[in-house]
Formats: sequence, C-alpha cells, structure tokens
Amino acid sequence: MNIYFQKSFQRGFGTFPLKGDDLRNAIDAAIAAGYRAFDTAQMYGNEAETGAALAACGVAREKLCITTKVHPDNYTEAAFLPSVVASLKALQIDRVDVLLLHWPPADGDVAPSLRLLQSAREAGLAGAIGVSNYTARMMHVARATVDGPLVTNQVEFHPLLDQRKLLAAATETGIPLSSYASVARGEVFKHGLFAEIGTAYGKSAAQVVLRWILQKGVPLNTMSTKPENIRANFEIMDFTLSSIDMDRIDALTATGHRIVKTGLLPWVPEWD
Repeated sequence: MNIYFQKSFQRGFGTFPLKGDDLRNAIDAAIAAGYRAFDTAQMYGNEAETGAALAACGVAREKLCITTKVHPDNYTEAAFLPSVVASLKALQIDRVDVLLLHWPPADGDVAPSLRLLQSAREAGLAGAIGVSNYTARMMHVARATVDGPLVTNQVEFHPLLDQRKLLAAATETGIPLSSYASVARGEVFKHGLFAEIGTAYGKSAAQVVLRWILQKGVPLNTMSTKPENIRANFEIMDFTLSSIDMDRIDALTATGHRIVKTGLLPWVPEWD
C-alpha cells in the first residue's frame, strides 16, 4: 500500500512556515490530536527543529511518517545526496520515510533530478520517493524515467482550484496527488457553502473542505498553530459527504483561485 494511503498517514501535518516555539508547540498539539505524518523541507529551514520535536514527542519512530523535500539548488550530482544526508542528520533519523523533489527545475527538464531522486532511494536514504509541483506532462515524464513507484505529486489542491488535469494524470501514471494549501490559506472561508454544508453534518467549514479533498482520493496536509484547529482538522473521518454535496463543492473549482502562481518563484512551472 502507498504509504500516504495508510489510514494513519492520510492526514499530514505541514510545518511551513513554523519555527521555534510555534513549531514545537504545534507539533506537540498535532501528536496529541493523533497526527503521525509530518511534512518539512530543506527550503523551510526547520528540519532540525522538526526532528528535535518529533524525537521528543514520545511516539515510536516506526509509527511516524516523515516527509522532507530537496531544494532545487541541490539538483546536481555533487549536491543532491549530501543534501539528503544533511537533512537526515537534522531530522535525527537514518532514513526519511518519503523524499520529494520540492519543485521541478527552472529549465523544466525533470529527468536528471528524478534520476538523482531514485539514487537516494537506492542508497537507502529514503523509504519512498515522489515529487511536488509537477504538471501533468512532468508526471508522465517521471513515470517513464523512474524505476519503481512514485508515491505522490504534492500540489496545491483545494475546492477553489480545478485540478482535473492533474487528477487524470494521477490515474494515467499511477502517481497519486497529495495536497498542500488545503484551505487555500483561508480563502475558502469567503464562500458560505462550506459552512452551510457543515451545518447538516455537525462539522465546520474547514472540516467539510478537508473531507472533500479526502473523498477526491487526495491525502492532505494542513497546518495551524491553534490546538483546537489542529484537532478539528484531524477529526474528519467520522462523516462522509453525499454525492450531491460533493457536486455542489465541485462547482466552486471554477473559481480558479491559485495561490502559487507562475512567476512567484523561479521554479514555478506553467500550470495545467
């Protein structure tokens, strides 16, 4: 089974942009709420603090799923594997559960960095590998380039953005999507439909949004510093949205609200 589709790991806790006490307290609250999957990255500058918090959290290492991502500046033969070794040292682990390429390279030629990613798995530095922020075309190149499974393409995914092309590519390539920016950095709360639907289920607007993502077959990452929100974001497995309500939410994908726009960072591709 894909590690992200294990029930305990479908709901991950993202650590960006947290640092210091905010990060430690949030991880402690996430552990208490039941989270066992945690997401960080070289780019976030918080791997060491994340590793320290998880090492001290009281949960056995084998019950955690730790994901980190390689910075595009390290997509060279000389830098790639040493950067992963440095991440493992910072995280206080011998092997990361999931290692992702954080972005496609700026020139769009994804094959070289994919081969480096595969070498990290072959070297035993990662239990599973995947990508992030890939277009549908890039997903097809990845499938043709890498031997063995790619466990995810982590992308911006929420009900205000139409990602049908990526969902189709996930089916075609066998590379599942997972989400970041799952509540569109709060933009979803400007739409009353989620609270309206939530009332019928005894759930909050945010819980409806997250449940919609899961029912799309997309494991998710959420982040909050408020213990009550951290807990609520986790407590979404005890209800199922009806097909009618799913369709009502689907209609909002036509909004086309994208947070990570082309040009925002040097590596952001031309999106599908």
